[in-house]
Amino acid sequence: MTASQSQPLSRPRQTRARHSAASRSALLLLLVWLCMAAAALRCPAAGPATSPPNIVVVLADDLGFSDIGCYGSEIPTPNLDALAQNGLRFTSFYNTARCCPTRAALLTGLYSHQAGVGHMTQDQNLPGYSGRLNNQCVTIAEVLRPAGYFTAMTGKWHIGQNHGVAPWTRGFDRSLNAAAGGFYFASHPKAALFLNGTSIASDDPRLPKDWYSTDLWTTFGLSFIDEALAEKKPFYLHLCHNAPHFSLQAPAAAIEARRGTYRSGWDTLRTLRHQRQVEMGIIDRAWTPAPRPAAIQAWSDLSATEQDRFDHIMAAYAACVQRLDQAVGDLVAGLKARGVFDNTLILFMSDNGGNAEQGPTGRTVGDPTQGDSDWFCGESWAYLQNTPFRSYKHFNHEGGIATPLVVHWPAGLAAQGELRSQPAHLIDILPTLVEVSGASYPKAFGDTPILPLEGRSLVPAFRNEPIEREAMYWEHEGNAAVRVGSMKLVRTGRAGKWELYDLAADRTEQHDLAAAQPKMAADLAARWQAWAQRAHVEPAPEPNEKPAKKNKKKQQQAEPAAAG
Repeated sequence: MTASQSQPLSRPRQTRARHSAASRSALLLLLVWLCMAAAALRCPAAGPATSPPNIVVVLADDLGFSDIGCYGSEIPTPNLDALAQNGLRFTSFYNTARCCPTRAALLTGLYSHQAGVGHMTQDQNLPGYSGRLNNQCVTIAEVLRPAGYFTAMTGKWHIGQNHGVAPWTRGFDRSLNAAAGGFYFASHPKAALFLNGTSIASDDPRLPKDWYSTDLWTTFGLSFIDEALAEKKPFYLHLCHNAPHFSLQAPAAAIEARRGTYRSGWDTLRTLRHQRQVEMGIIDRAWTPAPRPAAIQAWSDLSATEQDRFDHIMAAYAACVQRLDQAVGDLVAGLKARGVFDNTLILFMSDNGGNAEQGPTGRTVGDPTQGDSDWFCGESWAYLQNTPFRSYKHFNHEGGIATPLVVHWPAGLAAQGELRSQPAHLIDILPTLVEVSGASYPKAFGDTPILPLEGRSLVPAFRNEPIEREAMYWEHEGNAAVRVGSMKLVRTGRAGKWELYDLAADRTEQHDLAAAQPKMAADLAARWQAWAQRAHVEPAPEPNEKPAKKNKKKQQQAEPAAAG
């Protein structure tokens, strides 16, 4: 066959080939468009959601950065790990280093001093230290309720109930709360509950018999969700556990199940946690773990009796964490049973880092399976809990302010099992919820002007995009810090010397750059000082200043100040 004979045959083939290629291209474009459309539907920032998401914020108490499995722990936390596997984990998420300030900042999207809770719940006669949420802020509940949400709160409140500021006065439709927390068993001598604003006995018939608080908060949270569903409303549940806060208490079987796990000691276990964190990508291998402080003995130097006692302490702590995870599993099961799991945004975090109170030896008074006991982990185990960071609760080094953040939302997150390294803060939670819910943040509440939000929405980070902000700031008890980009300036106490760290290269804060980069240190110190004036951090109370006397009428709902 000649070329001239074959040519007429080849043209139709080429045309058909072009048509076939065009069809394939069109089909491919259609498939790409459909995938993009599906992704847009899954991402709330890409377009309007078909319905507002339900929202559950879960706050743990005194949980260290490395205390759950998906952040490196040996403590079994399969339910939290499953949420992380199917959601997101933030590796640079921050709290305020202490209970009450964290709760204020989380609920209001403001720095805690702006909301009136710069310290604990004592009124110290200064704008930033009134010991209660002030009227220049609004809570998440007060923002979401006008948008049609059913709002509920269970667990530890601790932001001014002794001054009359309670869940039922700040936007929550339903609540079962402790004014300040600090108890697990119904038999605790100071167990005090409030149901929808009314004080109830620990053996009230509306409560489960012989309840354990970690379970109780979830049980009532789900019952409040049932009310929301009956009213055909999206719900917001503010679920604040007191676990694993002191006094450490758990059922005997839960503690016994962890006995022996900690006989290898904090030195070995911290190394193992760090190795897992590196393997997970949570911690950079190049960061040198903070060394064991001089106050903490080497595990090998302890007697067998001392090692057994410390094993028992940490077993009690681990039991509290494990029961917390079990409660998360109960929450997830309850959401699934009600058919609302996929469109429920769950955020899990902690109010501060591991707690070193009671010093290196901790405290073991009584039996931790009973409500009248008083157990603390102390500094030695807090060193493990905050792996690989330096310092603890109260302080603004990373060990005091770094918290896990697990985000899970099948209908709203395209990514699953991924890490997010964008620096973020719990002041970002309220603006995030405003964006995903379609609610509006008010300029005034009633006739009272409201401060503008300090936080930024995390929705860009959900898509792995930057969170645009100038800086993040901290202050508690004179401990202070400011972070701009990767640079962090931090000090211990009001008279402490400023230290400067590049967290991109040294997040464990081992190499102080203040002397080498004095201009950077001075610039960040000036920024912090300007913020401190603006945010009511200063004027600060004198360290030994006595709090103002409480109104006797409010003593009925008083909360113990030491339970933070």
